[in-house]
Amino acid sequence: MRAHPHFRYEEVANLIAGLVDSGTLRPGSRAPSLREISKQQRVSLSTALQAYRLLEDRGVLEARPQSGHYVASRAALRLEPPAISNPPGRAAPVVISPTLSKVMQYSVDPRFVPLGGAIPSAELLAAARLDRFLARAARTKGVSYNTYTEPKGELRLRQEIARRAVRWGTALSPEDIVITSGCMEAIALALSIVTRPGDTVAIESPTYFGLLRSLEALGLKALELPTDAADGIDLSALKTVLERNGVKTCLFSSSFNNPLGCNMPSENKLKVLALLARYRATLIEDDINGDIYFGPQRPVPFMALDPSANNIIYCSSFSKTVAPGYRIGWMATKTAAQMQSALERKLAFTLSGPPLLQVAFAEFLSSGGYDNHLRRIRRAFEDTIGQMSRAVERSFPAGTKVSRPAGSFVLWLELPKSVQTAALFDEALKNGICFIPGNAFSISGRYGHCLRLSCGHGWNERIEKGVMKLGKLAAAAAARSEDAFFSKR
Repeated sequence: MRAHPHFRYEEVANLIAGLVDSGTLRPGSRAPSLREISKQQRVSLSTALQAYRLLEDRGVLEARPQSGHYVASRAALRLEPPAISNPPGRAAPVVISPTLSKVMQYSVDPRFVPLGGAIPSAELLAAARLDRFLARAARTKGVSYNTYTEPKGELRLRQEIARRAVRWGTALSPEDIVITSGCMEAIALALSIVTRPGDTVAIESPTYFGLLRSLEALGLKALELPTDAADGIDLSALKTVLERNGVKTCLFSSSFNNPLGCNMPSENKLKVLALLARYRATLIEDDINGDIYFGPQRPVPFMALDPSANNIIYCSSFSKTVAPGYRIGWMATKTAAQMQSALERKLAFTLSGPPLLQVAFAEFLSSGGYDNHLRRIRRAFEDTIGQMSRAVERSFPAGTKVSRPAGSFVLWLELPKSVQTAALFDEALKNGICFIPGNAFSISGRYGHCLRLSCGHGWNERIEKGVMKLGKLAAAAAARSEDAFFSKR
């Protein structure tokens, strides 16, 4: 019995789409015949035909009379990217929890089309293989690991993380790393050791609501910076807040900001580091999406660009790539005083993490299967982003703008300003669809006409219908606003 709910024709369609996305089948080349696919995949001809028709609907294949099916040449997306954000430019206390309380309860509810929570589908992740390592560790070492770890976490896991860091140019010692319960604990630890209640933290705008919630819980103020959907924060705005506002802490994404998906070029990252050094400010970098890139190379973290810098705290986790339920994250700093402060807080709040999970994860990383797994999920996420972008183009109202992420698995939509996505959210729920309204990603109230869509599942008929229906609801809302405008004239 299959462990996932996809129909067989969807599985075949996703297989062919993966061959196209990987370049094995190129635009204009002939796809395998229906008989070939039927034989190779051990499905009926009718199932193979249904799969190919689905691929035609998606624009992946095109049928040519008496010739077969060919890989379609996909037209470039016609929708414009979102405009650079324009936050108010002043620090303010963070009050985000009331906004989140309503949307979060639906984002993990399986009854709704999963366009809300940025949580990868369990079908795409490597949890099954990881669970086997956990079962073996429990069977062979369960008694000895039914205890506390040292506060930094299991040495073998820290060694494996340090080895991976070398690949993107960061020389870390296992002693520079502390294992945390996901990336959010790492960021909260980092914030707690470099700020005091009432301090101001410079952030991207829009930014992930989880970061805003951490700022709120620690009693910190946020100063939102203009952020471009392609290249990240505006450097002149960063210089201004460092110079005039005296900001001493910045919290930026290393790669593929959530929700914009922006990826700051390395030359801009170097300019950021120079500004921070000049004004003696600390950078907390969130690199949770760094391994989910679609190009030929992984984006280089800030920490790797200046190995001698002592004002960078690096945070990441495996929650977006392998197993969110294992809660394996980490914080890295090369400053002994920062590490000591982090460990004191770790001891006070959680004492240590679960050792058995850490041991299993270390075994998984050392087995060498992680990189093959990453290549597979990158293809799946990139395909879903492409398919979803085209579905948005077909169904959302004129004037909609959509991001062009080169990694991660979320899309940011900027709708006509007449469409308020908080109201659209309520309408979507009635139709069994969940997404995250734009007002969850800011404290300034600037994104009431925006929304985020999760692309963390393989593209299938249910998700396609959900996106198309959401687009129609948004188009209807835009039409109602237009009618109301003209009726008042």
